[in-house]
Amino acid sequence: MLELRRTRFEKQEDCHLKISREDVLRVADLAYLELTETELETYRAQIDEILEYIGKLNELDTANVEPMAQVLTDDQTADATLREDTVAPCGIAMEVLQQAPDPEPPFFRVPKVIER
Repeated sequence: MLELRRTRFEKQEDCHLKISREDVLRVADLAYLELTETELETYRAQIDEILEYIGKLNELDTANVEPMAQVLTDDQTADATLREDTVAPCGIAMEVLQQAPDPEPPFFRVPKVIER
């Protein structure tokens, strides 16, 4: 559904892409979300703003911009911008598990939810 609109948007420069109430309901259904009417309208408006911004980005002239394989520039190195991965023990895991309704250390046991 969104794919058809995206194609139409690309062909018509002055057309503003809008997401419908039905689109939001479909995405919410796929994510197993139950939205109130207020939430539905809030998310529809937020997605509209995102799509409008993407539309503005599509207007940028990128003809002379080289494709990038990574986000670091030539003068940056990974070790200068990223922290080192370190193992940090979690000292509260057993305390948290004690508050769970059905713990089986070191995990939480939860009911199956994928039954649709």
